[in-house]
Amino acid sequence: QVQLVESGGGLVQPGGSLRLSCVASGSIFSINDMGWYRQAPGKERAVVAIISSGGVTNYEDSVKGRFTISRDNAKNAGYLQMNSLKPEDTAVYYCAANIRTTTGGVYRYWGQGTQVTVSS
Repeated sequence: QVQLVESGGGLVQPGGSLRLSCVASGSIFSINDMGWYRQAPGKERAVVAIISSGGVTNYEDSVKGRFTISRDNAKNAGYLQMNSLKPEDTAVYYCAANIRTTTGGVYRYWGQGTQVTVSS
């Protein structure tokens, strides 16, 4: 059994910052790619940023230069530092990871989501 738990969402004014965290726990052997996704009201869930096990990162164009994805392999944790937030960043943010469990299978797991609201 593996769980991903996000934290760090909230209400912030335009131009502000938030740091999201995602911690994986359970029967984990190793974590491959980790990513952050978001779903705004009335829209489909979309990728925000992805980080490989080796630290290679990719970002959706609208967040480049504003958001930074990172991970701490020792803590089975991933992070999303969000700066210069805009109202259009408002969404539920989800963490996802491809995890090899101790039984040998590789599965994609999702967190429960955390709300980020950017508003004055």
